[in-house]
Amino acid sequence: MSLGISEDQVELADSLRKWAASLGPIAAVRAAEGDPHADFADLWSAAQEMGLAAIALPESAGGGGGTVLDQAVALEACAHELVPGGLLGASLGALLAGRPGRFGVQVFPGGVVWDGGTGTEALLLDADDTQSDVQPDAQPDVQPEAHLGVDLSARHASVPAAVGATETEVDPARRRLAITLAAAEAAGVARWCLGTAVDYAKVREQFGQKIGAFQAIKHLCAQMLETAEAVTAAAWDAAAAADAGDETQWDFAVDVAAAVCFDGAVEVAKSCIQVLGGIGFTFEHDAHLYLRRAITLRSLVGSADDAAERVCAAAVAGVRRQVDVDLEGRDETIRPEARATAERIAALEGADQRAALVEAGYLTPHWPAPYGLGADPTTQIVIDQELARAKVTRPDLVIAGWAVPTVLAHGTDEQRERFVRPSLLGELTWCQLFSEPGSGSDLASLRTKAVRVDGGWSLSGQKVWTSVAERADWGICLARTDPDVPAHKGITYFLLDMRSPGIEVRPLREITGEALFNEVFLDDVFVPDECVVAEPGDGWRLARTTLANERVAMASARLTKSVERAVALAATGDLRAAQRVAVGHQVALATVCGLLGVRTTLRALGGQGPGAESSVAKLLGVRSRQESSELVVTLQGDRLAVLDPLTARPDTPGQRGENLAADVWEQLNTRCLSIAGGTTQILRNVAGERILGLPR
Repeated sequence: MSLGISEDQVELADSLRKWAASLGPIAAVRAAEGDPHADFADLWSAAQEMGLAAIALPESAGGGGGTVLDQAVALEACAHELVPGGLLGASLGALLAGRPGRFGVQVFPGGVVWDGGTGTEALLLDADDTQSDVQPDAQPDVQPEAHLGVDLSARHASVPAAVGATETEVDPARRRLAITLAAAEAAGVARWCLGTAVDYAKVREQFGQKIGAFQAIKHLCAQMLETAEAVTAAAWDAAAAADAGDETQWDFAVDVAAAVCFDGAVEVAKSCIQVLGGIGFTFEHDAHLYLRRAITLRSLVGSADDAAERVCAAAVAGVRRQVDVDLEGRDETIRPEARATAERIAALEGADQRAALVEAGYLTPHWPAPYGLGADPTTQIVIDQELARAKVTRPDLVIAGWAVPTVLAHGTDEQRERFVRPSLLGELTWCQLFSEPGSGSDLASLRTKAVRVDGGWSLSGQKVWTSVAERADWGICLARTDPDVPAHKGITYFLLDMRSPGIEVRPLREITGEALFNEVFLDDVFVPDECVVAEPGDGWRLARTTLANERVAMASARLTKSVERAVALAATGDLRAAQRVAVGHQVALATVCGLLGVRTTLRALGGQGPGAESSVAKLLGVRSRQESSELVVTLQGDRLAVLDPLTARPDTPGQRGENLAADVWEQLNTRCLSIAGGTTQILRNVAGERILGLPR
């Protein structure tokens, strides 16, 4: 997916990639090898004619009248094709100088001038005042010297050490803009590397099959996808924040991008070469050119750890990424009624409030009437916003949120009447009876049997990892009704009364010391025909069902509980620099996880299907929660050694007013996240096959 989300930006990215490829940029880079004075004049003339470096300038200044995000989309597309000629420096210089030109820009104190090759106009820092406005002619006698560098597609330059600012203070406006645009190039590099690796894995054969079918390659490509999506989300957000006009928010978004994008692009480029194998290590293949661009971008923007420490400091000061979703006026006719309804619901309490949410369709607005509103994405967002404004919190449907949509979509009228509304009102509690001791992620191998009897079915078998089974009223249960057909086709979806004779529930103690899960034993449990959903044999299809009108959540980049806890520990002032860096990296990762959700929401509002972000979000979200909860415990040192984790509970008070017991419980409990709902490894297989198109 492109860095841009709107239809216009997606079209811009597609057209620019095609245009850039038609120029033969890689051939130009190779032809200029060894020449420090190569100016790539033909390519620069083509880019200048297109106005690429001045997209974000006002039309009155000779620009395209676009946004910084538009400029970032263009840079991403051109970096995807490795266009040489200094577009990054020219784009940065145009915005700083307020006019088009072929600029080389000194971003940080020191001697390096970005894209300051032959024929460029140098924008040097003012040695007397690093905070002053840009003065392109401040030092007309200085001629930066172009150099060959690691990046063979660029010609950066140097100036004498005595020229330009030498103080450690950095011009914040110049730094923000430089990292914003450089992050867009990093996203383009990551995208090319991911696509190249995946395309190769689809056709290269070893041991008689395509290498993309090997789980090791599939997982490596899936991890590249995770990183590329994170890079893209952070780069997009930095550019979007630039256009929003809030410098504090832009600073935060830029530091998140600096902590994520450049290391990420390098990692994806290295993994690309790994997938390519020997051919990727040759000079003839283009992969090393992209690795060189990624390494150079990282060297230009400064340390990711320094950025992470700034992220930590900002978070301690109370800064969180606040992303506003522009509904472009589509909410004007919806909002008054939504606000009035939310305020009316807010005036009620307890069961009355829940009943009012159900009656209005506001508990599940994406569900079809009469249980919801069949609401489109805009309406869902507005309802979320107004309920939040009125301080109304929806009750969590838990397993009913999975069970009831299946009944809605595939059940009979009698089943809908019997189960849907009582479940919404909280009168029925559900559990899920899918997993078995030998069938976790591989549900098709389940062994629980359902045998035809008079008036229904008799179920026998064992289920495991079943939450709330000890108090559930009903369970959704998969059982094998036909052992003579392929595994996926012989499964049926049952609604099981958990008070039926023959059901035994045994608590299963987890690593936290608690028993939240259960084993459930079924011994000739009778299920009447009216509790079969759809037809016998449809169970596999139903187990994977979701409503066509899926839930669209209100966009948010809020931090998770453990990340907020880590920030609170940093606020004590007791952490060392390396620990603050670790906290900052976790804040950045959690922020990116939220941004993936924002991008999914924006796609839905634009009428697009979900992008890769929605699939990647769970993988990165699990990593974020596990790493941050572990970090919180690690930050508290050896006090852990004298805490009994089997007697610790989330409400056990800790020392100095802190709750170390809760922190330990959280670290232990989050280990389940990479297992529940499909292991991380299985999900990477799924991402590799369904998103990247790798062979089974």
